[in-house]
Amino acid sequence: MACKGILLGLWIAASAVAAAAAPPATIAVSDAWIRWLPANLPAGGYVTLTNTGIQVQLLTGATSPDFAEVSLHHTVQRDGVSQMQPVSRIEIPPGRAFRLAAGGYHLMLEQPTRPLKPGDEVSITLHFAGGASTTAQFAVRPPSGDKP
Repeated sequence: MACKGILLGLWIAASAVAAAAAPPATIAVSDAWIRWLPANLPAGGYVTLTNTGIQVQLLTGATSPDFAEVSLHHTVQRDGVSQMQPVSRIEIPPGRAFRLAAGGYHLMLEQPTRPLKPGDEVSITLHFAGGASTTAQFAVRPPSGDKP
């Protein structure tokens, strides 16, 4: 009997550690879309992330089976020239929405693994500090950003 009690205690402790290592993301995803560009040029991914929790959430990366490379970027103006710079994380304050949009923070999507066109959908998994992640469907739109 003592052995069963010890095993149950170890299982409960392991479950608590696993839960602490990857808390559920408190992020709601909306208006997720990709600006399609011809000739396999890098595409931009845009989305609104709403932190419904009480703690800051840190977006630390993204992956997609439809792109070989997905990275976080920020567009900045220097001497009248627009430049895109990689960033290691994006902070989403508690109780607030954060918009990844053209001309600001965005996902840089490179090397598509299949032909894409406006009207398609792409699955992208957003990764957060602490091990949480959420997967969303991004609509592929034409360069104008208009809905097809």
